[in-house]
Amino acid sequence: MKETFKSTKEPFGYTGGGLAVEQICLRNKNAEARILTYGATLQAMQVPDSTGVSANVVLGFDNLADYEHKSPYFGATVGRCANRISNAKFVLGGHTYPLDANNGPNTLHGGLKGFDKRVWQLVSLCDQSATFALESQDMEEGFPGKLTVEVVYALSDNDELTISYVAETDKATPVNLTNHAYFNLAGEGAGNILDHQLIMHCDRYTPVNGDLIPTGETVAVANTPFDFTEWHKIGERIEAAGGYDHNFVINRNSDGLVSAAKALDSASGRTLELLTTEPGVQFYSGNFLDGTISGAGGVYHKHAGFTFEAQQFPDAVNQPNFPNIILQPGTKYHQVTVYKFAAQ
Repeated sequence: MKETFKSTKEPFGYTGGGLAVEQICLRNKNAEARILTYGATLQAMQVPDSTGVSANVVLGFDNLADYEHKSPYFGATVGRCANRISNAKFVLGGHTYPLDANNGPNTLHGGLKGFDKRVWQLVSLCDQSATFALESQDMEEGFPGKLTVEVVYALSDNDELTISYVAETDKATPVNLTNHAYFNLAGEGAGNILDHQLIMHCDRYTPVNGDLIPTGETVAVANTPFDFTEWHKIGERIEAAGGYDHNFVINRNSDGLVSAAKALDSASGRTLELLTTEPGVQFYSGNFLDGTISGAGGVYHKHAGFTFEAQQFPDAVNQPNFPNIILQPGTKYHQVTVYKFAAQ
């Protein structure tokens, strides 16, 4: 008979605006995922190492105030449009939509109050899954259309954390949702991730300008510091790359879930594999962490964590050569991301 593990929820405090926030715990026999209704945020992920010792491998905070005022998107569901939009504007249907510039001259992760800074509604809680919902009004943060979103977190018995996203709109609007968890497979707060080994099933990437906006090209990774088609340590060529904060084009022969990348911490034996339905993954090596933020595991210095953000391509709304990210009324946005944990 299959053993069941009850999910739990408990209060996590109140926002500065007085909204109640809850913490949800999903469990199996090995692992535990903690998710907040604030930002539909993955707060922690406890997984065992090769000797069975469990540690939290996700960077985060143990209090709500830090998520509100300090968080560089730790674990958050980001949208309506993840990543960067150049010059904080886009044109759709002959109309120019100005957005808030919250990253130099550009818009990052949905603007000043993106989905990461909203309190989501917990609409259902099952034994090993939780469903969160959000309604984004027409012209919220400058984006057209009323958008309804559901995000489901599900923890399998095989230590796979699946995040499924569905969205619908009543007007054409750009949509690109992702999760912004920072991982350290040695345990959050346990030094940097430069010795983590990485392999990516990505033969091409999208180079960027000085503001980290894609140039519109896709370029082969061969003979560059962006070539992770075979195992390399993250820190091996990071200086030559100028730090990693780039979108990699996932090799695809078909639609659906494919393996995009895998990371290994040799000391603990923990591995993390990313599977996704998306065309790209943003690999970010925590370049902008600078020791000014303290989290649950202590001070987070440069390269304290890395991200695997499954996504549509950055600035796609302004890049005619990139896949289209405009969601039309009467259609559904749907994407699935799987973070598969193991130890060897």
